[in-house]
Amino acid sequence: MTAIIDILLEEHRNIEKVLLVLEQELDVFDRGEQPDYEVLQAVISYFQDYPDCCHHPKEDMVFEKLKARDPVAAESIGDLEAEHQEESKRLHRLAQALENILTGREILRQSFDHIVRNFIEHERRHIDMEERALFPAAVKALRPEDWAGIDARLNDRQDPLANGDIEEKFRFLHQRILQWEEQTAAERA
Repeated sequence: MTAIIDILLEEHRNIEKVLLVLEQELDVFDRGEQPDYEVLQAVISYFQDYPDCCHHPKEDMVFEKLKARDPVAAESIGDLEAEHQEESKRLHRLAQALENILTGREILRQSFDHIVRNFIEHERRHIDMEERALFPAAVKALRPEDWAGIDARLNDRQDPLANGDIEEKFRFLHQRILQWEEQTAAERA
């Protein structure tokens, strides 16, 4: 595989960790308890700050090259850019729902649950599609010069959860991920 695909796969693993934290906080909310709203805000901030700005553009570059090299494979994948735009809309709905809760506006628990679960489900489905269809098709069709061109245009901004110097706004989220990983390891032992 290419280094770019390896980076995208690692970023998907980080996104999945964030989705698991979101899922855990939603479970707390669904039990009628108070979730950690700072963590929920950090999750939203992460999705606003990183995937939309840095991860998706990499995938879009790969997809553009794939359309040029293998239009049939690209056609079978669909409209990746439109999917990324839909993800942004779902994220906006999630952010608005959380804002409604935090400001005391009326929102039904089941409505909040539906918005969050819809976001999580679509994120996971999208990641699965990319890993099952887009990445293998790109590895098969793209040439070394295509990868070099993508690499030359890559945004050098790192995933804030993979970066050792974590931004303050992601510190809560990173701590929650580490707690979750420790709990999972303890449960398996």
